[in-house]
Amino acid sequence: MPNWTEIIEKLDYAFQPIIYSHSGKIYAVEALLRNTNLIPELTSIDDLFNLAFNDDYLYELDLQLREKAISKFSKIKIDNIKLFYNLDNRIIYNKKYSQGNTAKILKKYGLNKDRICFELSEKGTAIEQNALSTMIQKYKQSSYTIAIDDFGIGVSGLKLLYFSEANVIKLDRFFITNIDQDSKKKLFCSSIIEMAHIMGMQVVAEGIETAKEFYTCKDIGADFIQGYLVQRPTLQINDITSTYLNIITLINDDKRLNATNIINDEFIEEITPLTVNTSLYDLFVHFKENTKIHFVPIIDEFANFLGIIYESDIKKISYSQYGLSLAQNQTVSSTLIKYIKPALSVEISWGIDKILEMYNLKANDSLGIFITDSDKYKGFINLNSLLTLSYKRNIEIATNQNPLTKLPGNNQIEKFIEKSLKKNQKVITHIIYFDFNDFKPFNDIYGFRQGDRAILIFSELLQKRYPKDAFIAHIGGDDFFVGLKNYEYKEVYDLTAEIQEEFKNSAKNIYSKEDKKNGYIISKDRFNMERKFDLLSVSSAIMEINGESNINNFDNSLNILKKASKGSDKPISSIL
Repeated sequence: MPNWTEIIEKLDYAFQPIIYSHSGKIYAVEALLRNTNLIPELTSIDDLFNLAFNDDYLYELDLQLREKAISKFSKIKIDNIKLFYNLDNRIIYNKKYSQGNTAKILKKYGLNKDRICFELSEKGTAIEQNALSTMIQKYKQSSYTIAIDDFGIGVSGLKLLYFSEANVIKLDRFFITNIDQDSKKKLFCSSIIEMAHIMGMQVVAEGIETAKEFYTCKDIGADFIQGYLVQRPTLQINDITSTYLNIITLINDDKRLNATNIINDEFIEEITPLTVNTSLYDLFVHFKENTKIHFVPIIDEFANFLGIIYESDIKKISYSQYGLSLAQNQTVSSTLIKYIKPALSVEISWGIDKILEMYNLKANDSLGIFITDSDKYKGFINLNSLLTLSYKRNIEIATNQNPLTKLPGNNQIEKFIEKSLKKNQKVITHIIYFDFNDFKPFNDIYGFRQGDRAILIFSELLQKRYPKDAFIAHIGGDDFFVGLKNYEYKEVYDLTAEIQEEFKNSAKNIYSKEDKKNGYIISKDRFNMERKFDLLSVSSAIMEINGESNINNFDNSLNILKKASKGSDKPISSIL
């Protein structure tokens, strides 16, 4: 049997920050085991836990490591951050497993239960998979925060997402690496994030190493990010900071935000919250002095939103014979925690569209929705304001989008160009103008219904093939516009050339067998003369705008470029 005391003494924990993707502020640190290389019997961290499992020592090992991590974490001088601690799912099968041990360790180091989040992995053996749901339920019942690690690479998949009721999903780094270049990864991750948010879960994107990966994950809705771009795991707790300036710089430099989807403060009602440590007597007084409100938001000492207390739920106590006397007894009313009810809340960074969607899906009889900013209570949007927001958003969308493709129209294109042409721009912008070749003859022969079909095929192709952070718009008719920021010229050119070729091949399927076989149609030209026209294709003009561009010459340069590209099967490009 290994000398477990000696092994544990050699081990240490490094911490890696998990930060809010929209603010750069720290949310948590993950404890990562280190120094297993100092133990001859081990070649990896997995070997350590496999050895303990086979030795029937897994639970004892975990408790000692748990205390080691919590002890070191308690020395980090940053308020209200969480510790993400990895559990081996198999400890549930240990005969010595019992509940309540973590609470004792936390109490020893002066920490509350809400400061720890247990990470349970979706990967592993059949034994570990079977244990996962049981472990989640046990720790949830004990009021701990639960995260599912390595999500997407195990066998449970969406079934686990549906049944787990975890608090946090951690997308495995396999899906994050080069996500900005992989449309399938983006589609997978954005779908998981969408579903997680609907079920009230938050999402961490793990393994982010580049600015483009960060921007992509932020754009598709990841709440938190973790990876080398933020900070490598560190054994030194003084290296952990409350904010990460490199991420804040990236956020401030990001000019791609859609201002129309941002919630204005005018819609957010500032209902004064009470802290969870408010006495029951003061809660009675609060409702008595605020007769127009029927509920009160409850926050913790760090202003994190916990839920609400309804006046109706405490009326029986306040109106009873000994209600007020009971409420004034500090030993009885030291906390409001048992009176708190869950309430629908969303992060303000999710934007109007997501908030309206969440309300429609989950609100039931709710009178509104609570808004948080990096988990901090911000206010409340009542039902009337939600209806106003929904109406204004629908009008805004209808006004600014093309009725056929539902893509942004000329107003947004002008705004995009205006922002791109501002002086002292640090980012490189590529503007791509698309125009169908020989579209009028096609319409004359096949009719406008098939013409609309061709336009929709191209619209869907643009949205499928360009990155999610691309600005894709429909100028009108067969003219389209795409804007890309922070991409290299070669990748923009290559992708655009591929899209031209893909559309040319797809468009052939619209034609009759005879025309498709011939490779042309016969129609009248502008001089009313019959002649051959090639099957549909699209031309493209790419213009690069950088810090040295002559912005005064934009219109003329673009017109020249558009004319030069007409009829070409490959992109024609220039630098402004």
